[in-house]
Amino acid sequence: MLVLSRKLGEKIYIGDNICITVVDIDRGKIRLGIEAPRDVPIYRQELLPLEQQKQRADGQNNAAVT
Repeated sequence: MLVLSRKLGEKIYIGDNICITVVDIDRGKIRLGIEAPRDVPIYRQELLPLEQQKQRADGQNNAAVT
């Protein structure tokens, strides 16, 4: 996992077509703005389709074992 620190208004680019901007920081919460092509699905973790949640959990469990 890559961990980055960003200040208000700073951006992170992922590839050529995804940009994440720190929009607001207030009382321990941050708001992010995400610019991505419409065909790129973006989900909060708790709203991931159930199938993807299971796959991610399995991947994390396997990574911890190796």
